[in-house]
Amino acid sequence: MKKGFKSFILMVLALTMTVSLCACAGGKDTSADNEAIEAPERAATNELNVAIAQDLDDSLDPHLAVSAGTREVNFNIFEGLVKADSEGNIVPAVAEKVDVSPDGTVYTFTIREGIKFHNGEAVTADDVVFSISRCAGLLDDGSYTAASSLSTIVSVEKSGDNTVDITLSSANAEFLAYLATTNAAIIPEGYEDQATAPVGTGPFKYVSRSPQENFVMEKFDEYWGEGAKLDKVTYLIIDSGSWVMSLKSGAVDLCAHLTADQVASVADQYTIEKDTMKLVQALYLNNAVEPFNNVLVRQALCYAIDKQAVIDFVCDGNGVPIGSSMFPAFGKYYIEELADMYSYNVEKAKQLLTEAGYADGFKFTITVPSNYPQHVQAGEVIASMLQQVGITAEIKQVEWSTWVSDVYGGRNFDATVVGFDTSTLTASGMLQRWTSDHGKNMINFNNAEYDALYKQAVACTDVDEQTELFKQMEMILAEEAANVYIQDLYDMVAVNPYLEGLTFYPMYVLDLSTVAWTETSAK
Repeated sequence: MKKGFKSFILMVLALTMTVSLCACAGGKDTSADNEAIEAPERAATNELNVAIAQDLDDSLDPHLAVSAGTREVNFNIFEGLVKADSEGNIVPAVAEKVDVSPDGTVYTFTIREGIKFHNGEAVTADDVVFSISRCAGLLDDGSYTAASSLSTIVSVEKSGDNTVDITLSSANAEFLAYLATTNAAIIPEGYEDQATAPVGTGPFKYVSRSPQENFVMEKFDEYWGEGAKLDKVTYLIIDSGSWVMSLKSGAVDLCAHLTADQVASVADQYTIEKDTMKLVQALYLNNAVEPFNNVLVRQALCYAIDKQAVIDFVCDGNGVPIGSSMFPAFGKYYIEELADMYSYNVEKAKQLLTEAGYADGFKFTITVPSNYPQHVQAGEVIASMLQQVGITAEIKQVEWSTWVSDVYGGRNFDATVVGFDTSTLTASGMLQRWTSDHGKNMINFNNAEYDALYKQAVACTDVDEQTELFKQMEMILAEEAANVYIQDLYDMVAVNPYLEGLTFYPMYVLDLSTVAWTETSAK
């Protein structure tokens, strides 16, 4: 990044930002003094307190949960017929084995012997039929809309006392990966309170929830597998701006998604674990509103924003630049060179704006969820950069529930900065949402070639050919500048030094079943 440009950004940040980087939610915590504080002690009980900024205010029903934060917690409570391990392999879960017909259209699952729900009831073939039928939208009462990833299911039938056949309309190379998510969790048939008092088969069971305060779960003693090492976990709903104070006081033992400033404040007391978040942070543009319905304008924004500078300012360099809707952990699908398709070039951006009829720039609003400090800060830095090309961007911070209803659901926005992940270990999980008729296509991207490629990809049974089709889709998103792609953020987690076993996964989850207290501090 050029020295002169950096000086300009620093000046703009100091003078014109609505909220400074240090003072905005999750920035450097100034509420606690800077005196040295001893490292936290080992907990007296086998319990864990975890800080999260976002209340679980959408449905706790795994089939209906929308936010990544809810899925992050649900990972500990629910399981599908199969699940993903920390290496990204699909392994048995509720089902102990699966047999696939020669033509790849019929999957026969054998239910694990002795497996139970958290309410003590045995998991039956009827529960599996109900759960998968519900996810696939096959229930006669029409109470559930099919998950698009499971729309190829044509029937779910009990074929024995402990076996279930799932028949697809055509072979699908990604089908098992679709089932390895909490959105396809097995739940008890006839239980009516999943939305408020969830019951699953995972290593932890739900205990209670106090809105805006906490979410509590305990070890499930009858879990079929190795089981959790902790007896109890309490998620405390704490504003991200107070995380550092909560860590320093010992009120919480573990906190994920810290900013670089917050890490610097607690690194002398806590073990800091780091891995990529497995998400795509971008300036997401509503392609259906002016001027973002003009590809030249979208491309101009791509040239006007220095993504490495965003990473440096917001994340202290802790991020991986990306150029499309795919992150590096999905190795075979990821196209590294797309990160350099739009190298920072103010003059090129101005030229494109002139060609598009916006030589004098324009004004628009970036709506950001206030509880995600990295997105708020990225939006502020982006806004300052756009001033270089005559564009004025207003930052509008909203509560998470408002963002979900107005931006994500209502598509009532100009642009937003967020990160999109996937609950599945599939390219479809990242790319399907941008097909023109998809319910989650909040940016209103509409490209006939992209749609056609997706249909080809999901119908393809040759894995290598399918991979190339998905890569072509990524190229279209980049060339059409569907969004201004920034980075896969690094997830920095502060962990009490007496804890061990935190495991990162190739998707956005936090597995607490592997975490345990030790007698010796790692510090």
